[in-house]
Amino acid sequence: MTLRRKLLLVALCTLALPIAGWLYVRQMEALLRDGQAQALLASAGAVARSLVVTGAVPPESQRSWYVQATPGPITVDGYGDDWAPLTPWSQALGQLGKLLLAADGNGLYLYADVRDIRRTRADADDANALAADHLILTLGNAAGQRRYLLTSAAPGPLIAQPLDPAVEGLPDLLAAQWQEDGSGYQVELRLPTTLHLSVLGVGVYDAAAGGDRMASDTRTLLSYSDKLSGELAQLVPDRVQARVLAPQGWLLARAGRLDSAPGADDQPGWFASLVYRSLLATRLEDANPWSQDVPRLDTPEVGQAGAGKPVAVWRSGEERGSVVLAAAVPIARAGKVDGVLLLEQASRAVPLLANRALFGLLLTSFGVLLVAGGILLAFATRLSLRLGRLRNAAERAQLNDGRLDGLFEQGRFPMSDAPDEIGDLARSFEQLFEVVGGYTDYLRTLASKLSHELNTPLAIVKSSLDNLEHALQERAALPAEAQPYLARARDGVARLGALVRAMSESSRMERSIVAAEPEDVDLRDVVRGCADAYRALIGARRLDSMLPDAPLYLHCAPELLAQALDKLLDNALSFTPEHGWLRLSLHATADGAEIELANQGPLLPAAMQGRLFDSLVSLRDRATPGDAPHLGLGLYVVRLVAERHGGIASARNLDDGSGVAFSLTLRGMPRQRLGG
Repeated sequence: MTLRRKLLLVALCTLALPIAGWLYVRQMEALLRDGQAQALLASAGAVARSLVVTGAVPPESQRSWYVQATPGPITVDGYGDDWAPLTPWSQALGQLGKLLLAADGNGLYLYADVRDIRRTRADADDANALAADHLILTLGNAAGQRRYLLTSAAPGPLIAQPLDPAVEGLPDLLAAQWQEDGSGYQVELRLPTTLHLSVLGVGVYDAAAGGDRMASDTRTLLSYSDKLSGELAQLVPDRVQARVLAPQGWLLARAGRLDSAPGADDQPGWFASLVYRSLLATRLEDANPWSQDVPRLDTPEVGQAGAGKPVAVWRSGEERGSVVLAAAVPIARAGKVDGVLLLEQASRAVPLLANRALFGLLLTSFGVLLVAGGILLAFATRLSLRLGRLRNAAERAQLNDGRLDGLFEQGRFPMSDAPDEIGDLARSFEQLFEVVGGYTDYLRTLASKLSHELNTPLAIVKSSLDNLEHALQERAALPAEAQPYLARARDGVARLGALVRAMSESSRMERSIVAAEPEDVDLRDVVRGCADAYRALIGARRLDSMLPDAPLYLHCAPELLAQALDKLLDNALSFTPEHGWLRLSLHATADGAEIELANQGPLLPAAMQGRLFDSLVSLRDRATPGDAPHLGLGLYVVRLVAERHGGIASARNLDDGSGVAFSLTLRGMPRQRLGG
């Protein structure tokens, strides 16, 4: 992993700051919400006690029918089209049907829908009417109760027949409409408001199932009360909506207004509320069961309050972006729950404070994160660039032979003036390369210095040996046993002289390589000419020449290349068997050419492969010992020629293990510009 990526990972650790802040804001928001919920529950409890004291809520009845407000004019025709808006809140009528009750200024409307596919039909005035499928309608007022029989042999209007004696205030006959379809029948009728009903009962008799033919489910009637709503309005706090519900959840009264419009009175807008619900208040109830225009609230919270347990819940508001707190408390009298009081308040303070705190924290944290990340990124980038410059300078400063490429002639080592640790490192590199450069220059000139300094002592030793031998011979005093020692001394002096001359030639060779003039030549001609000349020198050995078909031009010094090939051939002949083979090849590369001379013979020692082209290194004494000394300067000259042409010299063992191959990779010499 790069240094820049590591520092970026360190910068990401600052994300812990906004995360910790977010957790803190969530905890603060939870405390604020809990405090607001407790306050609303206290207000709801006070209002509920006031309703109990005033007796505004009627005593609870275990079983009641709820009468809804008509959504529009209802035509008594036996069809359920007018009842469609009220159908979701129909009330179960035994196991076979459902009942809908609605009221307006014209009376009380009843619609019963019975599912019965096995029909037994009869008219209400038939003698066996009670044995057929029918409805029993029970009406009750302060004077008593009376039952009516509703049945018909065919769809259309019918007259309900009374089954009980007359009761004051209750009619003798009731008009109704009977309709049928393939799945059952429907009955619809209207009762006048002058009846002042206190109870109403409906019973369904299925002839196929049997049972009590006269039974009916009689209950009290519940409906929305404007009077109770008026009394409730006197008790409701500002900006709070109150609803009084029956224990079963039916709406009895409503007062107040739920101000949940987004953006009003410092209420957070839709975006802020979205952030609030997503990051803070993640547990919000759905708003649909709490709708404002439903006649019944069937939620777990209302059920708990109906069982006598106060409860508060946070939910989404009907308006987009709003949050509502609802508190439900029981309205109890003498330990008996008569109803449920529901207070709802659009929360402004909690989301507003939480959002402001969260946005402020997030903006500050992300600002710090961006600044810290940017600073670290800039620092990492600058540090990487500086280290890259230092690395590039170190790689370019020294050539393969240890010589410097003139980097310090143009100025000091990069960033050596910096006052930090990288500056210290650059100064250390600079000092190291200065020492290496001086030592390399000393080694490069050592041969010429030694050859110059050794010439005089060798001349003195040689002349002294000559004078000694001449003097002893004149006096006939040269013992016979001394002659071999004198011959060995002369031989040693000769060998030392050869070494000195070789070192002098090496120094001259280096200067001649540097001073060589390049030209554009076809390397095929150079390699072909060398191969033709070598065949007369290799004896019984075989030399194969492999040249490209197309011309291969290169800006080079052909005499230097021929001299390098001479050195390679001389080295190869020292190791190639008498009847062995040699192969000289030339081929083009992406940016120049490569000349390779392979020969049959022993493989290169692994320890010497990286040092073969250094000065004063030779393996020839191990192969063919002879009288002439070998300084190992031939391959060193080959390396110098390759580097003069912008390339390298290398050696490798052949893949089949039959011998070795020495190659020159050439890129060409730089073209000189004419002075102006």
